[in-house]
Amino acid sequence: MKLSARNQLKGTVLSIEEGAVNGIVKLDIGGGNVITSTISMAAIRELGLRVGGTAYAVIKATSVMMAVDD
Repeated sequence: MKLSARNQLKGTVLSIEEGAVNGIVKLDIGGGNVITSTISMAAIRELGLRVGGTAYAVIKATSVMMAVDD
């Protein structure tokens, strides 16, 4: 599969917190960096995600916001 998204970060699934509809997946991408994503439980099952397995965080955004404290 080829994707247009340029930010494709390979990692190891650290944890999956299952919910009724969505789950929270934590992906270790190395260097002490962890990406957390909320995706549907259906997607978790369809992708076959499991702790210790390999997955990619694919990030495609048209805008990124910045903020500072008052």
